[in-house]
Amino acid sequence: MSEDDSMSEENNRIEEAVQTQQIPETDAPAETPAEAAQPERKRSPRTQKIITGLIMSAIVLLLIYFGNAVFAVVAIVVVCLSLYEEYDAMSKAGHRLVCWPTWVAAVVSIPLALIYQSRVLIPILMACCLVTLLCILFRSEPRLVDALMSVCPLFFVLLPGLGIISLATVQPLSVQRTLNGLLIAVPVLGDTMAFFVGSKVRGPKLCPAVSPNKTVSGAIAGLVGSLMAALITRGIAELFCVANKSLLPGWWAVIALGLIGGVAAQAGDLFASLVKRHCGIKDFSNLFPGHGGMMDRLDSVLFMALVLMCYRLFALA
Repeated sequence: MSEDDSMSEENNRIEEAVQTQQIPETDAPAETPAEAAQPERKRSPRTQKIITGLIMSAIVLLLIYFGNAVFAVVAIVVVCLSLYEEYDAMSKAGHRLVCWPTWVAAVVSIPLALIYQSRVLIPILMACCLVTLLCILFRSEPRLVDALMSVCPLFFVLLPGLGIISLATVQPLSVQRTLNGLLIAVPVLGDTMAFFVGSKVRGPKLCPAVSPNKTVSGAIAGLVGSLMAALITRGIAELFCVANKSLLPGWWAVIALGLIGGVAAQAGDLFASLVKRHCGIKDFSNLFPGHGGMMDRLDSVLFMALVLMCYRLFALA
């Protein structure tokens, strides 16, 4: 080996040593390709559902406490969202709906329901049905199913929704809180009991053609839960109501509201399932993470509102 080759080798070794020393040190090890490709951790659907449920429960309790105008404004927004979701689902099913008479009826009847309560609803609903049917009849290809689907949200969303809104006019506030508490507690506790007992006990199916997961054991437990909710709500009202206790619903009336309301709430849940099955959707929307849309949360409450409307019309007349 010549002297020049020896010097060249020595220079190469020196350059490699210098380059090795110049490599900067990092505080954290380099991220591997597997770690870089790993997605960020997200909350599980169950966790999302629990968090959303707690937030909604807190909001509902505040609405029941404040009542009056606060309750009315939120109820109007909720009913309008539910009406939109119902019509949107039916439109996706391919139906040619006539929606504008129902929206006009909502705009007209909401303020009237707050002023005159339920007395003005029947002529408004009749006029809305007539206009809707005429719009369908004078089409080049009128279809009965389009007419029925067009008026369906009128009776199963707007009508009970007006009943919910009109609860803001009930006075004194202690009675209003009691009725609002029954409106929410009876269907919610009934649904909760039905879910847990039905998933544990199982047994014969309640209505497999509409909702395959619902069982007879769950329905019975749900009815017991609704009755318990009605009694607990009445007991809380009795405990915290200082004046006007005589105006609170009687215990026998509360028992009837719990039982009839429990049946109505389960019927509302099944009817919503039937609508979703007809429209080929799982949820009405994804407004609430883990809970679906507004109609998914309000289906049983709307049918409970119909029971409370009848109670106010006849028992409180």
